Parts: sequence; structure tokens; C-alpha cells
Amino acid sequence: MPAPQLYNYRVVRQFAIMTVVWGVVGMAVGVLIAAQLIWPELNLAPWLSYGRLRPLHTNAVIFGFGGCALFATSYYAVQRTSHVRLFGDALASFTFWGWQAVIVAAAISLPLGFTSSKEYAELEWPIDVLIAVVWVAYAVVFLGTIARRKVPHIYVANWFFASFILTVAVLHIVNSAAIPVTLTKSYSAFAGVQDAMVQWWYGHNAVGFFLTAGFLGMMYYYVPKQAGRPIYSYRLSVVHFWALIFTYMWAGPHHLHYTALPDWVQTLGMLFSLILIAPSWGGMINGVMTLSGAWYKLRDDPVLKFMIVSLSFYGMATLEGPLMSIKTVNALSHFTDWTIGHVHSGALGWVGLISMGCIYYLIPRLYGRTEMASVPLITLHFWIATVGIVLYIAAMWIAGVMQGLM
Repeated sequence: MPAPQLYNYRVVRQFAIMTVVWGVVGMAVGVLIAAQLIWPELNLAPWLSYGRLRPLHTNAVIFGFGGCALFATSYYAVQRTSHVRLFGDALASFTFWGWQAVIVAAAISLPLGFTSSKEYAELEWPIDVLIAVVWVAYAVVFLGTIARRKVPHIYVANWFFASFILTVAVLHIVNSAAIPVTLTKSYSAFAGVQDAMVQWWYGHNAVGFFLTAGFLGMMYYYVPKQAGRPIYSYRLSVVHFWALIFTYMWAGPHHLHYTALPDWVQTLGMLFSLILIAPSWGGMINGVMTLSGAWYKLRDDPVLKFMIVSLSFYGMATLEGPLMSIKTVNALSHFTDWTIGHVHSGALGWVGLISMGCIYYLIPRLYGRTEMASVPLITLHFWIATVGIVLYIAAMWIAGVMQGLM
């Protein structure tokens, strides 16, 4: 009998492949709904209308593409840094199939018009229950692996992954608290301005933890590995971690300026958003400076290009967000395309590019190869993606400011 493999790569491979699949699906839906805004005749039927496909786009990209990337990269990194096999092979397999069931259920229910109408939390209560069960299983697998580690130290990437897993569990369970009426309809457990406050505590921290802390876990493991250099400053990474996870929690009210939310709460959200610039830029600088003494590698390593340019977008998006949280700036930017541009500089520029870089790192190693089939194609992918995102954001800035001034 052959010796069992030390690490569980099967579940990592499954999630890596589905990252690509859901990325293609989610972004294709994004292109379709963008086209519907120009050519309304593309709203072919109620279940193919903009209002129903737009939440499908956000869910497929954030939770399908982004979620699968987080599962794949965290499962790989935690095994390699802990020197042990993933805790609970069957439970890890359940997280894969359970998560795919969540995304498929979203792809069916959202076009049919079943929605809680909460941003990033549109899915109805039976799917919310499944998400909670899968997520708790994820926490058990990940933290169980850390508990069994063969090395005394818990590497900083695992702190980011663990904080993202635990925080998202709390955010999801609290915000999704609802009173079911039928299998496809429920009412939020909160009402009025409290419902809005809880929603944006969840909504902004879905950005702060799902789309930031989790992907910073990727950055802290995969950028040093690809660069062949240690992280620039380990001390800075620890300061970055604690400053970021403490500050992010308070930023949600900046989504509710000029609403019924008490003015002092709006101001508090604005203040913490501005404070966030410091840890965010600390993390960006730490990632980029990891290439100190190895900048020449950027010339012919397109995977490293993905990772470093993603950090540039992270820096830009985390400066722009706090600026947009300032009340006077928000009076101009709110309800305009500037906001959409900001979201996509973070989601496409930061989350998208770091995920693509990490998947390009993982695939050859998971399949026992030395490198990807075509390095020139990766380079082409990099330039198309980067130029496309820059044009997208610039167009949205111009359109947004014009809309705001009107």
C-alpha cells in the first residue's frame, strides 16, 4: 500500500478549480448586467432582469469566487505552516460540497426573486442556515488544524485567516436573524434604523473581514513564498493585524450618513474609517516592501506582478474608502457610480488580482508540476486585467463626480 499523503490537497484542488469556475460565472453575469444598463432590451425576462441578476453577480463573485479562493488558500497555508494534515478530512469535504450547494442555491433562488433584500445577505433563511453550518465546520477544520500543529508558532497569515473565519460567523448569524413565514420568505428580527445599523455593521465588515482580512492572510503567506523572501517586517504584520481587526468593526455607520441613524454614530463610523488608513497602508507597505532586494523578479514573474499590483489597488481602495466616508465628500459621492468604482477597485483590483496570483501559485504545486502550462498567457492575463480595471475605475470616477455635481 502507498503511504498516505502528509497533506490533504484534494479539498484544496477542488476549491481552487471552483474558484476559477465561479469567477467566470460571476464576472460574466457582471458583464451582462452592465450591458443591461446601456441596452435595457437585454432585460429579457423577469428572472433575467437587472434587479434579480445584480445580487446574483455580487454573491457569485464575493462568495463563489472569493469564498472558494479563501477556502483553497487557507486550507493549503494552514497545513504547510502547521506541518500537519488538515483536521477532519470528512468535515473538510463537507465544507466543499456544502459551500457549492450554497452558491447553487443562490443561483437558483435570486433570479426567482426570493430575497431578504439585505445587501450581501440577500439569501433567504434556509440558505442562511446552511451557510452557518458550513461556516462553523470551516472554523472547526481550520482551528482544529492549528490546535494540532507541530510547530509552537502560529504564523501571522493564520491569525488573519482565523479572525476572518470567526468574525464572519458572528456577523452572518446576527445579521441573518429572521422570523420565517414560509420556506422562501422571512422578516428580519430587527426593525427600522436598528435593522439598517445591524445590516451595515455586517455589510462593511463583510468587506473588512471576508474581503480584506482573509485576503491579507493570502498576502502574508503567498507573497513571501512567490518572492522567495521573508515578510518585510514581522513586527509590523502583528501591529497591522491587531489595529485592523479592532478598527474595522466600527466603520459600518459610514454607509448611513444623512439617515435616521443618530448623528454621533455616523460621526463615529467616519472617524474609525479615517483611522483605518494607518493599518491598511501599514499592511500594503509590508507586502510591497517584501520585494526589497528582489525587485528584478517582477520583470519576468507575472504571478508576482498579480500580487504586487493587487497590493497597489489595496492601498488605493483603502485610502479612497475613508475619504468617501467623510460626510462632505459622501454628500457628493453617495448614490453615484463613484461608489461602484470604489467597490470594484477593491473587489477586482485587490481581491481579484491577489486571488488570481495565489491560484497561479497553487495549481502547479497541487498537480505536481513545476509551472503553469503557459507563462506568456499569464502575462497577457495580467495586462488585460490591470488595464481593464484602471479604465473601469477612471470611467466610474468621472461619471460619479458628474452625477454628484448634478
